[in-house]
Amino acid sequence: MSQTNTLHKKRFKLPVFDMINVLIMLFVIVVMLYPFLNTVAISFNDAQDTLRGGIGLWPRVFSAYSYEMVFKSRLMLTAAFNSVARTLLATVLSVFFASLVGYVLSRPELVGRKFITAYFLVTMYVSAGLIPNYFLIKSLGLLNNFMVYILPGMISVFNVIVIKAFMQSLPESLTEAAIVDGAGHFRCYWNVVLPCCKPVLATVALWCAVGAWNSWFDTFLYAPNADHMTTLQYEMMKLLSSSMQTGRDTSSVFGNNSEQANIITPVSIRSAVTIVASVPILVVYPFLQKYFVKGVMLGAVKG
Repeated sequence: MSQTNTLHKKRFKLPVFDMINVLIMLFVIVVMLYPFLNTVAISFNDAQDTLRGGIGLWPRVFSAYSYEMVFKSRLMLTAAFNSVARTLLATVLSVFFASLVGYVLSRPELVGRKFITAYFLVTMYVSAGLIPNYFLIKSLGLLNNFMVYILPGMISVFNVIVIKAFMQSLPESLTEAAIVDGAGHFRCYWNVVLPCCKPVLATVALWCAVGAWNSWFDTFLYAPNADHMTTLQYEMMKLLSSSMQTGRDTSSVFGNNSEQANIITPVSIRSAVTIVASVPILVVYPFLQKYFVKGVMLGAVKG
């Protein structure tokens, strides 16, 4: 009898729990999606009508003029090119060198492997600070240089540790068989180990790509007045931080044409640039999301 009552209670509680869980998840989805959908609606709304406010999830007066002005702007096209170029180069080089260092640290025959790993870990907790780093970049001649986007962050200790842990979780017989057959360490790394590391490499690549794409502070520090060095995120930061009452943000990017000033407003341009800067990551992320948990969990099997 008691078992029957327990089963009835479980059957009664389970749907209630599921209902509450669904309601909570729906609330979270709405809270997370509404700001983005609202920004999309504002970006496609007529700029002058946007000033009235009250736009929800759908444009009140549809207009794509804000996007036309964004893509017609020479500065925004330069920023888009720089963002894409730095993201591709930084991602490829960071993944390659992090995996190369990770392979070296994963080899048991490396003398002082534990000391070198510990030395690398110290750099994650102790740094020189912003001002010495700026003078270092200046002394290297990287101010207003595109390589300032690539070289300083080429090696990430965190990525190296993640890849190293993943490689250590692979069967040692793979590399032993290749070395016995006469393969050198680089060939063993390139032809044997690297193909087995696709999950963790995809995970690290996504981290690097998102970080490089969203970065704007390095542009602010090392190339604030160089238009040929600007990026989408830096331009978006300037638009978002500028005053809504003045047209300085739009006039600096889109010119002082009075006809454009009557049609373009800071609100519409900020929304359009935000969407343009967000879409590439939203497109790429779903294809690499499946590697996130798989790559990190497999990399955590062995320390």
